[in-house]
Amino acid sequence: MKIIKRTLFVILGALMLMSFTNIYLRMTSEEPLVIPKNDVVLVPIEIEKIPIEIDQTDKFLDAIGMRESSNRYDVVNGWGYMGKYQFGKRTLKALGYDVSRKEFLNSPYLQEKAMLDLLHHNRKLLKSYIEYWDGKHINGKRITESGILAAAHLAGPGNVKKFFRKGVEFKDGNGTKMTSYLTQFSGYKLNLD
Repeated sequence: MKIIKRTLFVILGALMLMSFTNIYLRMTSEEPLVIPKNDVVLVPIEIEKIPIEIDQTDKFLDAIGMRESSNRYDVVNGWGYMGKYQFGKRTLKALGYDVSRKEFLNSPYLQEKAMLDLLHHNRKLLKSYIEYWDGKHINGKRITESGILAAAHLAGPGNVKKFFRKGVEFKDGNGTKMTSYLTQFSGYKLNLD
């Protein structure tokens, strides 16, 4: 899209420059410049409006980080969940991260990478649920990919599947309902490709 806009801009600029050059050359010549009225033709141009989808992945991550830890990389809660996104050791190990608590807490890069890896992992596991439910409503609440992935972050993909199949609600150790994540983090346009 940017290439098309730039190309059109360059072409229009070149046409305008050629027109002004032609007029200037005529004006500096001995012959007077005459523009016949009948030779001017106005051609309507239709510009196609293409909706622009803005990537909101950073806003989504910031919102989840705020809910989990007030966006603090050094936080450990009473159950031992660590960092900005409150990762458990078991989840990190399942994603292939064999790091100490200290290493994890001292590396914002590692925490952000682990979160993106978790989102990709959960997206694969929940692909059919995302494709089916994205854009639909449950009890008046709109379901989206970002809400499903946030719910999976809190409850795990298995509990998300259970909810969609059987209506079983999950609550974490703090009493936070999975459906609160499903709705609070709904509507973000994610770019996880």
